[in-house]
Amino acid sequence: MFIVLLKFSNNKSQAGQYLSGHKDWINQGFDDGVFLLVGSLQPSSGGGILAHNTSLAELQERVNADPFVAEDIVAAEIIEVAPSNTDARLQFLMN
Repeated sequence: MFIVLLKFSNNKSQAGQYLSGHKDWINQGFDDGVFLLVGSLQPSSGGGILAHNTSLAELQERVNADPFVAEDIVAAEIIEVAPSNTDARLQFLMN
């Protein structure tokens, strides 16, 4: 499982022109069964993604394809988490 942090860079003001492509990229992540959750980092500092069902190398490639990353709107950090215990509502993550 992975946590992806997308923190705004100095180019945040250019986000509007890449927003449509970024949203398409997010939708593709859900369609591919990789993204479980996407949301905003508060207060307005970027975004966060919970991802699974992929390798670190594949996820890095996917993240690099995000228009926000490619155009330096955000800086990406990927954190790998090896779950050892989960709430019953998240048992699918242990498989």
